[in-house]
Amino acid sequence: MINKTLFFTYFYLFVYILLSSGVILYNKWVLSPKYFNFPLPITLTMIHMGFSGAVAFFLVRVFKVVSPVKMTFEIYATCVIPISAFFASSLWFGNTAYLHISVAFIQMLKALMPVATFLVAVICGTDKARCDVFFNMLLVSVGVVISSYGEINFNVVGTVYQVTGIFAEALRLVLTQVLLQKKGLSLNPITSLYYIAPCSFVFLFVPWYLLEKPVMEVSQIQFNFWIFFSNALCALALNFSIFLVIGRTGAVTVRVAGVLKDWILIALSTVIFPESAITWLNIIGYAIALCGVVMYNYIKVRDVRASQSPAEIIPDRMTKDWKFEKRSSDLYMPDNVSGGSSGGNGSLSDMNFDEEAPLISSSRVSHIGRMQLANHAK
Repeated sequence: MINKTLFFTYFYLFVYILLSSGVILYNKWVLSPKYFNFPLPITLTMIHMGFSGAVAFFLVRVFKVVSPVKMTFEIYATCVIPISAFFASSLWFGNTAYLHISVAFIQMLKALMPVATFLVAVICGTDKARCDVFFNMLLVSVGVVISSYGEINFNVVGTVYQVTGIFAEALRLVLTQVLLQKKGLSLNPITSLYYIAPCSFVFLFVPWYLLEKPVMEVSQIQFNFWIFFSNALCALALNFSIFLVIGRTGAVTVRVAGVLKDWILIALSTVIFPESAITWLNIIGYAIALCGVVMYNYIKVRDVRASQSPAEIIPDRMTKDWKFEKRSSDLYMPDNVSGGSSGGNGSLSDMNFDEEAPLISSSRVSHIGRMQLANHAK
């Protein structure tokens, strides 16, 4: 039984790393003018949102795999709409960065995620400024600056797009805790897509109509149904793989897997896209930044465990017995984490910004693990 459990745990981690890396590389290949040549990031993101929303609709309303949560107009207007706006913005800016900078450099810039989340959390009052955390943020920032200085094909426009997307994602994560969870509303991956994907699609329609629709009318853009279908399917599968990984492992395990995924992705991108060469200065700077991220994650995990009584600390083995239950909603139970959102954002979502990962929540999974992985998409 132990061997079987370990096998499935490592299998889910492998699938997560494979899909997470695959979606990023696939998006780069589709968008890059040198390859598939579909330089319309908003259109690609809208395809993802439309496909995910449609699948979620059939799972909720037709096949009734899960039941919808009790969503009032007030909650939708004050919570879902603002969160969807920042979610759409993070996807838009993050995907646009692929047109200007390499996948390897994008992954290095994503190390700024804990910095952005910490700053936003402090500004919003969900976290407090601390010297130890500030030192880690400074270390991460210095590492990213060194990595940027060593970038051969540094592009200001692409860097600005990526950093803007990171801050939009940080705002989305903080708003998720401040707005949704304080109202006692918890969404699993299917219900989060059901409510947020259509709203994000609507938000993306405005910039698409102004920026990309005129380009599509005058340019001969190739559209291959199977390419976009498989791309959207991979993005959807990534959302569910994150869901499984959180349920089968602990937050610490997932963070370690995220670090491993980043290094694998950087190495693969230099092989698949030869133009994205990296230098030793890139590697040194990114290693410094990751040291800061790892230290930050350690501090947050330590804080969470210190705030829990021994009976509340559930070992990773117990989380492996987690089952997906069909229920209308999960009640949010505060974890007594100082700085909640910030603490929940300093791990995987900080290190790995997976474009297509939605909001994830489960009453059987710790708050810090839920909040961070939900981002692990870009």
